[in-house]
This record gives sequence, C-alpha cells and structure tokens, in this order.
Amino acid sequence: MESSLEHLDVVIVGAGLSGIGAAYRVSTELPDKSFAVLEARSAIGGTWDLFRYPGVRSDSDMFTLGYPFRPWTEPKAIADGMSILMYIRETAEDPRIQKRIRFRTKLVDAAWSSDDARWTLELDVTDDDGTTERRRLTCGFLYLCSGYYNYEHGYDPTFPGLGSFEGEVVRPQFWPEDLDYADKRVVVVGSGATAVTLVPSMAEDAAHVTMLQRSPTYITAVPSRDKFSDAVRRHLPAGIAHHIARAKNVLFTQAFFQLCRRRPELAKKLIRSQTARILGDDTLLNENFTPAYNPWDQRLCVAPSADFFRALKSGKASVVTDTIDTFTPHGIRLSSGKELEADVVVTATGLSMLPLGGATFTVDGKPVNLGDSWVYRGLMVSGVPNLALCVGYTNASWTLRADLSSRYVCRFIKYLDRTGHRYGAPAADGGMKAHPILDLTSGYVQRAVSAFPKQGDRQPWIMRQNYLLDAPTALHGNLAKDMVFDVPAPPSTPAPDLQEIHA
Repeated sequence: MESSLEHLDVVIVGAGLSGIGAAYRVSTELPDKSFAVLEARSAIGGTWDLFRYPGVRSDSDMFTLGYPFRPWTEPKAIADGMSILMYIRETAEDPRIQKRIRFRTKLVDAAWSSDDARWTLELDVTDDDGTTERRRLTCGFLYLCSGYYNYEHGYDPTFPGLGSFEGEVVRPQFWPEDLDYADKRVVVVGSGATAVTLVPSMAEDAAHVTMLQRSPTYITAVPSRDKFSDAVRRHLPAGIAHHIARAKNVLFTQAFFQLCRRRPELAKKLIRSQTARILGDDTLLNENFTPAYNPWDQRLCVAPSADFFRALKSGKASVVTDTIDTFTPHGIRLSSGKELEADVVVTATGLSMLPLGGATFTVDGKPVNLGDSWVYRGLMVSGVPNLALCVGYTNASWTLRADLSSRYVCRFIKYLDRTGHRYGAPAADGGMKAHPILDLTSGYVQRAVSAFPKQGDRQPWIMRQNYLLDAPTALHGNLAKDMVFDVPAPPSTPAPDLQEIHA
C-alpha cells in the first residue's frame, strides 16, 4: 500500500438527491470522520440536473421525495424538475457538504484489501482544461449513491426504417436545448412516466402530440397540491408540518400499494373508474387504458391535476395502441397499416440499468459478480466488506429508503468503531430461494435482472418495499445479524502513570 495515497474514512459516489442526503447524514452523525463526495459530472443534482425534457417533474410527492431534515416549503406537492434541482443545490450549500464535493471525478475501479481494511479507488479526474488523468485514493467505507440507471446510454430498441425518416428523432435523456416543436406534429413512442410527462407539456405548443404505446399503462390522476399538507403548514411550524405531511403520505401510498397487491381487482376497478370519470369515453378507456397486468406489477404513472387526460380531452393530444411496422420518410407506419405523420419523434422507450455505476469491483483480488451475490437489508452485498448501495423504493418515493440507507451506514460505521472491528461483510447462508432485486415486470428491469444481486426469501435478505417495516430495522435493528467481521484489534495499553513509576 502506497503511504502517499490520500485516505478518507468514507467515500460517497454521486452528488444527486441520494448523495447529497448521504453527505448530510455522514457530516452530522459522523462528524469526526473524513469523507468526500465524488461526482462524475460538473454539477450537483444527478437525474434532476441531467434531464431537461419538457415538463420533467417528480412522480412522488415532495414531502416524501424531499429530505426529512429539510422541509419542503414550495406550494406544489408534485414539483417540476427545476424546483427539485434548486432544492438539492440549496441543501448542498451547507459548508459541511459543499467543501466535500469533488466534481468531474468518476469511479472506475474499486479494490478491497482485507489485510489493509480499505478500498483502493481508481478515479478518472477531469481538470478544468478538459484533461483527464487517472488518480487513486483509499477509503474505509464506500457508499454508492449513483443509482442503478445508465445515464450515458438509454434503452435504444431497433426501429425498422429509422434512417429513412426525414424529421427529427429525440431521446428525452439527451434533450437538445434548441429543439423547436412549435406547431409541429409530434409522436412520443412509449407509455411510461417520461411519456406521460412529455405529452401534456409538448401539447401546449405542438400542432398535435400522439403517444404511441405498444400496450396500455396504468395512469392515475393526483392533485398537484396537497390540501391536507397546505392546511397543516398554515397552522404549524415548517418542520413539524413537514413530518406530519410526510407521515400521512407514507401511510397513504403504502396502503394503496397493499391494496393493489392484495386486492388487484378492486384496485383495477378504482383506477378504471377514475379514468372513466375524467375521460368520459368508454371506447378510449377500453382501447388504451386497460392494461393486461395488475397494478404495481409495473410502476404506476401519475398525472398531476389530470394534465395528461386534459390534454387528450382538449384534442391537442391522442393515444394510439399499436406496434411499429416501420418508419417512413414522413412518420411511422403501424402494424395495423395506419400511418402516423410526424415532424418530430420522441423515443421515450426507457433507461438502461447499470450496476455499480459501471465500475469494476474486486475483493482481495477476486472480481465481484453481482449476479451471484445477495442483497442484505436492501443496501449491502454478500461477501463484500464495507460497501453499501443506495437503492430507493419502486412503490414509493426514492428518498424514503435512501435516507434510511444513509442512516444505517452511519450506524454500521459507529458499530465498527465501538466493537473494534475494521470491517464487516454480509454472509448469506445456503438454501434461500432467489428472487429478483426489483419485483417488477417492467422491460427495463427484466432486461438487467441477471446483472444485479438477488434477494432471498427471508430477512435480512428481502428487498422489502415497505417503509413502515424498514424504518425500525434501519434505525434500531441488529447490526451483527448474518454478518462476518474481522477480529477486533486488542485494546491499546494505557501509558503508566509517572507517579506510579516513581512510587
């Protein structure tokens, strides 16, 4: 081990919503620990700085997507992307966080040494002049808060005849700032959260927007403002009001998720009734808003203030359920023979998942194969010491689990210090039945499931999608269960008292 290498107690990877929250927790709960936040890009915000497509917004309420330690004070509960970005940036202005962020620093390789009880990180660091060089540092604990999406490459299916299309093709992930779609015909390919966001936003200026979906998706209308939370905020201090609103929304979203899982037919009926009431068109409902799967087999899409449905009712937007036969010079010919004319096609076909941010990992010289590993308490990986992954909920706000994970990491590091251990790694026992880490049938999950660790069939190896169950475990659970630690160092012998020597 090179003695000249910089060593930090904790390294956090990613300066997005999760990473900034993690930095706050480490700085306040482990004030004596040295740490840094490594951000591959040159700006704070992660997803919310990268995605700039029209209408980009949260699909979770800000009382749960926001940090529990920083009350959300803006009027809208479902916030636009720029408001969320400003919220993250303002949080990062805390001097305890701001001075720890290292921009244009990308993790390339991480090697754990049990002898040294530390990670050696290989980093690509880009200087102000654009020059990139390889640098190294070491750390005692590595916390990955970079999410599980590939932000450099989205899912890009092959479209027949795409080269013949004379219009413009745009990916939401890389939205061109100078794109002019005013008074143009737009086709949005896809029916996920991005498409449901784009359609009403682009319909305000486009001649017409068509959402082309291969199969229907569940879309629920939610209020942009939370009347209960507004009332609470009028009568109580901001911090207390924020926690009450957060608790109410946690209970509501968890109750609805449980209804979808336990009584799917009733959940279908409720969603269908809401959509029918808004649209007032049974044919449109039956053809385009009646999915074949159960609610929460895939993520539900939300339409704040029913904006998506209002765009349809206004005639500025429409939905077509069909598959693509081929692109043509002036649009898309469908398998039914119908042709959608288009000046702009937006391929909202989803993101690709990328484990560990694309970096390679080894433990004592052996490569880490996530697909052969098990996830522990939703954040650690079997056989890998002093490493945690920040993975949010799929059925609720990402930050709910992200913050629990950060607090668990702080508890774990305190436990190591208290017990004299240098490191610990989860140890999976045999006989567990394997399940995918994310229990969704969505295409982006199924395409990448083998690259991620498995979850088991019992605690602490289940990736629970339940904040109410996870919170007690993360904050008070047994830190030693199913863990293997190194041998504690012997306590140091105190120096003898000089008076005793002379006595």
